[in-house]
Amino acid sequence: MSLRALWIISYEKDGNASIRFSRRFSTVEHRAKCLAGPSYVAVPEESVVLQLLLTELGLSDPDRSFVALRDDCLHRQRSPALELHVDGPGKGILWPMLAISQGPLILACLCLVDAPLEPRPPLANLLSVSQGLSLLAGLQTFLFGSGSKPDSEGIASRLAMLPSILLQVCPLGTPLDVPVLGASNTPTVPVPAGNQKQPAWKTGVHRGRAVVNVALKETVRSMQYGQRSRQDLWDVYGTVTCKCEVEGVLPNVTVTLTLPPNGSPLQDILVHPCVTSLDSNILTACSVDNCDGSAFSGPYKFPFSPPLEPFRLCSYTSQVPVPPILGSYQLREEENQLCVSVNLKLHESVKNSFEYCEAHLPFFNRDLMGAVDVKVSSGQVDTSKEKNLLVWTLGQRFPKSREVKMEGRITFSGPTPGPTDPICTQLTAYVKLYFKVPDITLSGCCVDQHSVQVYSAAKPRIVTSRDLQSKEYFIWNSTGCAPVSSVQMML
Repeated sequence: MSLRALWIISYEKDGNASIRFSRRFSTVEHRAKCLAGPSYVAVPEESVVLQLLLTELGLSDPDRSFVALRDDCLHRQRSPALELHVDGPGKGILWPMLAISQGPLILACLCLVDAPLEPRPPLANLLSVSQGLSLLAGLQTFLFGSGSKPDSEGIASRLAMLPSILLQVCPLGTPLDVPVLGASNTPTVPVPAGNQKQPAWKTGVHRGRAVVNVALKETVRSMQYGQRSRQDLWDVYGTVTCKCEVEGVLPNVTVTLTLPPNGSPLQDILVHPCVTSLDSNILTACSVDNCDGSAFSGPYKFPFSPPLEPFRLCSYTSQVPVPPILGSYQLREEENQLCVSVNLKLHESVKNSFEYCEAHLPFFNRDLMGAVDVKVSSGQVDTSKEKNLLVWTLGQRFPKSREVKMEGRITFSGPTPGPTDPICTQLTAYVKLYFKVPDITLSGCCVDQHSVQVYSAAKPRIVTSRDLQSKEYFIWNSTGCAPVSSVQMML
């Protein structure tokens, strides 16, 4: 499993970008050409790679909020593997392109896929992706040091050392176990001598009180239209983050995720390189496959030897039957007035206890707001006339009925035009929800404190938590037509 090319890019806040280092592996490229056959896509010139990568990362064209190659609804982003769409001779898609960033640098590499690209194989089945991420993480630690601030002179001197270092850690484009390189990686705590090998993701050992902190966070996204001709969409994305302060060079920790009896199986599971072994059933469930009900439903055990810093142990998706908050939004225009009607209902399966819950109603492409006469059944409404925005603060609880309403009228009589937006025009408007619910997940997935096993000399204190929050949670005006491009993050 190998890499076709490697780039280190300098990116400044003013938008200036340049390639500081690049390396192409001709032997791997020859293998890529033989494997791909007529569908082979050559790696373009450095300037083209730079522009395509910045566009995919959203760092170019700041005045263009919609870039078709990146934001089209047919393009399904599968992080952390990016797609670069190459035009001209050799037109096609370069995939998987891995990229991580820290400070002023972006580290990227193009992996070799030694399997047919159609149908596209799952990321979990590609060893080159795991090796590529490990190599980029090792180079990142080498360039910046462990916890040190970016130093332009230090980075420049380490970049000059990369040609000789790559001969050791990535000969002929094949990554090896990335060693701890250079004085910048010297751990602040001495590493005890012994037969245990220090892994690439471990930069030292912990001394002191043993504590294991496991945090499970689920993010729900939703597009609700209120129309029979348009199907509502939603998805759930979960991450498990760990901070393990445990003594020893290679301490063993096992975290177990469990689901309720009727819970939907976890899918699209990606794990950190420090995970030592894994049931193959955990990695094979993919959301693009047809779910026949026989998918592995846990428990999901993740044995690993943790790094010192906080890290993401795993991520997953889940197909839940309903979104947590169901809503409808209707606007009727009468001369220079808008009649507003919003209904929100909290699903019975969701805990009625929020850390925060707000509904934002923007009104773009109109004059500035004039008179605002709206009433709500719960919470309070704040008006930002210069932003043409209503903020409905629902607080920490829905009423006993679990349903809230807003009704009223808004006039637009300001002397100057209000904010504009290239997507929302005329009656095409939306309500965007922001909320966080502690101590709950929509899938029912949880980490039992007693199931966390730690094999070390000192008995650690174990802390677990979970919460549910929203991201890109839209309720579109049912009397308008939501633009197709708005659902691209849901596909």
